[in-house]
Parts: sequence; structure tokens; C-alpha cells
Amino acid sequence: MFDSLSSIPLFNGIIELVNDGGPFVFLIFLSGVLMWGIIIERWIYFTFMLPKKARAMQEQWYARSDHTSWCARNIRQAMISRLNSSMTTGFPVMEVLVPMSPLLGLIGTVSGMLEVFDSMALRGNADARSMASGVSEAMICTMSGLAVSITGLYPVHYFKTRTIHETELLADRFGF
Repeated sequence: MFDSLSSIPLFNGIIELVNDGGPFVFLIFLSGVLMWGIIIERWIYFTFMLPKKARAMQEQWYARSDHTSWCARNIRQAMISRLNSSMTTGFPVMEVLVPMSPLLGLIGTVSGMLEVFDSMALRGNADARSMASGVSEAMICTMSGLAVSITGLYPVHYFKTRTIHETELLADRFGF
């Protein structure tokens, strides 16, 4: 399936998994790449971009002469809300990809087991050799889906918690 990439050592393991596990492993791999791309982007945002944006918004806030009126409080709330919104970009996609990966693995498992039952029906007996490839495909799909999901659990929790914490800090910094 991916013969042209097989010369690159980095992709050998992935290619073997996709070839042995079926098409659902490829979808699981793509969802993992997308999820980790968003995680890395969010890490870069929180580490480098958020402090600059927060500093700029804070300077805008303190450049105002009025901090206590109803209008000023709404402007303050809008500034904090804008920063909070920029912190949560990509969260819905991450929150969907984490549980979606094991579900794709489950579909691959069912597909592999259907192959096992088809081979048993064609041969009329339960030959271990004919069942092995289907069971192997099923287990590879399950393992791949769980591996991608497990690696995404902590980052999703971390960024959600960090967003709440950073929003509270921003509210404290934007004094009246």
C-alpha cells in the first residue's frame, strides 16, 4: 500500500501497522497526527503567543483613563473573553479526536472479526491459520486506537485546566 515510503526508516513501523491492521489503522494514525498537531500548536500558543497578547491587552486596559464605569467593566470583560476564546481554539477538535480513536479501533476490530467469521464460513471449519490474520487485524486496530487516545488524554486535560487558570490570572491582572 505504501511501498514508496517504506525506504524511510521512520515510517516502517507505521506502514507495517497499516498493512497488518487494515484501513482503519490509517484513519487512526491520521487522527493521531491531527490531534498532536493541535496539541503542539496549543503548546506553542500558551508558551510564546499568549504572554505577548496578554501583555498587549493589559497595556491597552491600563492606558484607559476610566476603569470603574459600566462601559469600562464591559470592555475589560470583552478583553478577557477575547483572550479566553483564543486559548480554547482547537479544543473541540481535540475533545472529539480522543474518544474517536478507540471507536475507530472498535470498527477495525469488528471488521477483523468479520473476516475471521467469513473465513470460517468459507472453509466450514475453524482453522487457526485462517483465523489468525483477522484476529491480528482486529487487535492491531484496538491497540492503535487506544494508544492514540491515551496519549491525548493528558494534554486535553492540561490545556483545559490551564485555560481556566490563565483566565483567572487575566481577570486578576486587569484591575479596576
